[in-house]
Amino acid sequence: MPRRLPETLVMSDTASALAGAARDLSAVLAPMRFAAPVSHVYNPLAYAWAPHADYLRRFGQGRKRVVLVGMNPGPFGMVQTGVPFGEVAAVRDWMGIDAAVTAPAVQNPKRPVEGFACARSEVSGRRLWGLFAERFGTAEAFFAEHFVANYCPLAFFDGGRNLTPDKLPAAEQGPLLAACDAHLRRVAEILQPEWVIGVGAWAELRAREALVGLPLRFGRVLHPSPASPAANRGWAEAATRQLVDLGIWPA
Repeated sequence: MPRRLPETLVMSDTASALAGAARDLSAVLAPMRFAAPVSHVYNPLAYAWAPHADYLRRFGQGRKRVVLVGMNPGPFGMVQTGVPFGEVAAVRDWMGIDAAVTAPAVQNPKRPVEGFACARSEVSGRRLWGLFAERFGTAEAFFAEHFVANYCPLAFFDGGRNLTPDKLPAAEQGPLLAACDAHLRRVAEILQPEWVIGVGAWAELRAREALVGLPLRFGRVLHPSPASPAANRGWAEAATRQLVDLGIWPA
């Protein structure tokens, strides 16, 4: 069973608990080093902490029925805004978050961090948050029962190319996945969801392994990446159908 939190914490201080867990994860990941072909590693929990903390404060309050888990930050999403799938317009205009983002100590010249001034749109985030905005109207209505987290907070680059955690060598993946597993377990203990939904197959796999033994139900939605032909044929319709078929959303 997940560790039960005092009811006062569940109702009023889950956001603080999530923030503490995120800071702990960031500290554990800070000394990790990654060899070539990784040229740069970004940690938005460090340089974009202000908008991330605002995201947790606004939308991490109370228990959640559904937690959706993404893979890791995209170069024009969480890398810029500190919010999972953080397409700038969705974060600023729909969620009402617009906080200072500092530059990482070592920047990738091919993937500069421009914060909320970034003019590029994160397609995955635009699709994800666009669906939720269309279905729920306000961010407050969506987050009343849902929360979105990323399994891994680090973004990896090979020059201008985005590298996902599953492409790292096994020796580098081991400590990274262990830290991310432990963090996701803390998130589940804090939010006490009924459902954990992977956004994509790899995120579902990591969630199932990290949360084994907890009384949770698992599922998956298609990843909204433009690299997915299936997602390009109508991601919102496909994801809605999957969530309806699981019984999470009404038809």
